[in-house]
This record gives sequence, C-alpha cells and structure tokens, in this order.
Amino acid sequence: MGGLIGGSKPDTSAAKAQMEQQRRETEKLRAQAETDKRDMAASEASRKMARTRGGSRMLLSEDRLSPEEGLDDETLGA
Repeated sequence: MGGLIGGSKPDTSAAKAQMEQQRRETEKLRAQAETDKRDMAASEASRKMARTRGGSRMLLSEDRLSPEEGLDDETLGA
C-alpha cells in the first residue's frame, strides 16, 4: 500500500547522467571552438604581418644605398 499513498520518488539517475554527459560534451566543444578561434587569429596575424612587411628581406643590409641590387662588380675583384 505504500506505493499508492506517498510512494517513493521516481529514479532520475539516468536523466542526471545524460545531462552531465551533455554538459561535458558542450564544455569540450566550447574549448575546441576557443582553440580554433585562437589558431585562426594567430594565422590571420601572421598573414597580416607578411602583407605589411611585403617581401622586404630581413637579411638585406641597411648600410648600403640599394641593398636589393647586390654587390658591385668593381668591389669583387679589386
């Protein structure tokens, strides 16, 4: 008779487990999205830096008047 009058509460452990699993998956997806966003921002920053620097070569000496032209023929053998 106890079941008819104020019996036990229904078992909700399966629903709680499912909600916990879903929460973990959501958190995992959120972390993955943050990682992807950070990677895309870094990639865009490197592309932007490459565009702004344009192809100027970092190894060229700033001491010469025209570093892109290379060495003069007169200085090689003289």
